[in-house]
Amino acid sequence: MNDFVRACGLSELEEDTPKRVELGGTPVAVVRTEGEVFAVNDICSHANVSLSEGEVENCHIECWLHGSSFDLRTGKPDCLPATQPIPVYPVKIEGDDVLVSVTQES
Repeated sequence: MNDFVRACGLSELEEDTPKRVELGGTPVAVVRTEGEVFAVNDICSHANVSLSEGEVENCHIECWLHGSSFDLRTGKPDCLPATQPIPVYPVKIEGDDVLVSVTQES
């Protein structure tokens, strides 16, 4: 069962600019890009740094520290030094509310 909670307002999200939120103690990067909204774990799988401080391009989020890039749809890294994926969370939009479930990865 997915327990969706409000992460932020859709109007709060700037295109290709990650927004860090914390949901139930889980750090989450919420990203609006290419007409969709994605939610991924905000911690790089290679180094313990916030992905929301990185850049977004072509549906990928890049870690600002070492340059690892992760697909926002799958969480899979597409370049070194990261080799492990990051969790991707289900997202629902209801009106202006962006709802995310961190209890189940997609």
